[in-house]
Parts: sequence; C-alpha cells; structure tokens
Amino acid sequence: MSFTEFAIREILSNFDLPGTFRAFEPTGCGHINDTLCVTFDTQDGEKRYILQRINTHVFTRPDLLMENVESVTQYLSKILRETGGDPARGTLTVFRTRNGELYHRTAENDCWRVYNYIEGTCTLQSIGNPDDFRKAGAAFGEFQQMLAAYPSRTLHETIPRFHDTASRFADFRAAVQADSAGRAADAQPEIGFVLARESDTHVLVDLLRAGKLPLRVTHNDTKLNNILFDAETKESLCVVDLDTVMPGLSLYDFGDSIRFGANTAAEDEPDTGKVSLSLPLYRAFCEGYLCAAGQSLTQTEIAYLPFSAKLMTLECGMRFLTDYLQGDTYFRTAYPEHNLVRCRTQLALVADMEAKMAQMQAITAQIARAVGKDVTPCC
Repeated sequence: MSFTEFAIREILSNFDLPGTFRAFEPTGCGHINDTLCVTFDTQDGEKRYILQRINTHVFTRPDLLMENVESVTQYLSKILRETGGDPARGTLTVFRTRNGELYHRTAENDCWRVYNYIEGTCTLQSIGNPDDFRKAGAAFGEFQQMLAAYPSRTLHETIPRFHDTASRFADFRAAVQADSAGRAADAQPEIGFVLARESDTHVLVDLLRAGKLPLRVTHNDTKLNNILFDAETKESLCVVDLDTVMPGLSLYDFGDSIRFGANTAAEDEPDTGKVSLSLPLYRAFCEGYLCAAGQSLTQTEIAYLPFSAKLMTLECGMRFLTDYLQGDTYFRTAYPEHNLVRCRTQLALVADMEAKMAQMQAITAQIARAVGKDVTPCC
C-alpha cells in the first residue's frame, strides 16, 4: 500500500471534516481493505480519523455494504444513548462526503470511506489467557444483544450464501468431481472426511427454514482483533470491521469465534497432533457470550452452540479443501500445499470437537442455567 500526501489530501477534500489535514500513516493489520489513520489540526486540538479504501474485488457492491454499516452503527448509537453508554466509543461513526454520500469514488474507481478514530484503545492479536477470550465473548455477545430487535431482513446480503453450509458442500462436491487442478488424488482422506459429514451441513439451514432458529444481524468475522479494548482497563469497548454484517444466524458468529480462538494450534499448523479444542477457552468465551447475550437468545440457539463450533470449523476446512482442489484461486497461499495443510488442521479440530462434544454441551448447559436458561443438549 503506497499513497502520496497529495492523493490523500485530494480524497479527504471530499469529506466535510473540520480542521486542517496534517498527516497520515498506515494502521491495522487487515488483509482486505487499505486502512490509514489521518490527523487533522482543529481549534480544539488534534483530531484523528480512519480513512479506508474498500476492496471492491471482494465487496462488489460498496453501496449496499455501506448502507448496512451506517444503518447498524446508527442503531447501535441509539441503543448506547438509551442505556447510558458512550456512542463515540461504543460503535463506529460513518462520516459522509460533502455530497451526502457514504463513500467517495475516485476517478480510478477506488471507493474510500471515513470513520471516527476511537482514541485510547488497543487490539489483541492472540489470546494471552482465558480472561481475554471471556471479554471477547462478552463483546460479541453484547453486539448480538444490542441488535436483537434490529429488523435483520432489511440488511443486504453483501456476500450471498456466506455461511450457507449446504451450499458450501455443493461447491465442494463439484470441486471434487471437476478436479480441475489434478489434486484430488492427494486429498482422498480429507475428501472422505468431509463427504461423511454431509448431513451436518444441512442442520442449521434446515432449522432456519423451518422457523426454529431466528434470523439475526450477524458480524460474520468474529476474530479477536476485530474488538477494540480500552488501553487502560483492558475492557472491551467496540466491535469493528463491519463489512460482513448481514442477516444470518447468531450461531455462525459464536461457532466461528470458537473455531478461531479455542484452537490450541495455528490455523496452518502442519502437525495435526498439536491441534485440539481448549475446553477452558471454550468455557471462557461461552461465559462471556451468554452473560451478555443469553437473555436475547432462544433455548434452541443456546442448545446448538457446541454444534455450531463444529460446523463452522467443518465449513472452514471444506472451504480450504475446495480452494486446494480448484488450484488456490481464493485464499492466499505461501506454498503449494498450504490450503491442504489448513484443511487438515480444521478437520483435526472437528474430530477433536466430536470427541469432546458431550463436555462442550455440559459446559454450555451449566452456563445457560446460570443466566436463567434451561436447555437440553442436542446433536
């Protein structure tokens, strides 16, 4: 990412921001959008903003994406004001252009947006202890709870069928049959593992279609580093990176958090013997999540929390395997077998979750009872 001061000044001139532009610098560690912190001098002192170029190769409809983001953040601001919170620190604020647009499109067809910069915050790139993960669970639980009454069907589906696991399985099966990169012979154990779990891929989407699970606002990228923490108190403040906010199941967010955060190994650990689900981390996140969101969740949603962790892990492994079979066209890879290694890690985690499912269910039921929800384990 390389930008000149002249180019940044030109982009910023399209936004109605008080003060005089002084400086900019890259910030964040995201792999999708280009993010800059820009500094203005104002009569009240220094003021910073986040200037971000939207990756329109990934998000082909930035207009719909930004409608989602502004609508959700304005709703969160309203809830925070009503409950005594601080909207300036509890959610993002979208700054419109001078023409009232949600983003500025340059002559080069780049799309730029501006958010508030929330001072005195930090992010965590890894989980240092269970309490970190408990706070992460509370952050995503509070996000879900605050948006419980939001009319989710009014949001745009910016990435169609993103967590439709049955659809993902169909894509996987087609990739196996096509074998366009000639790699299927090297992945027979992994292909067989996924094929044997086809029925799992239908469970949540079938419950949604049957009206047994509610459609909700979901974040869909519940990584630890998408939470801002207060730099002094280390308490969670704000959930960020809202590009994939759209209608979905609360179980998607919970399950993917566990997949990402409760794994004892890295996502591309070649030694699958190091891969396992940490039950203490599962408990910590579940405690934080249910204490914050438990009252807004149905008993069915809570009952399927353990299964959702397994399903989101299976989906991720299936996606890595599909990409491997198609010749690495989606995920960035560092070597030819990288996606296959990633797939094996995810499938090893699925197998460990299956072995520990009864313990995960017992932990979930115990925590649910503590927040006044009596659930019957399922799956």
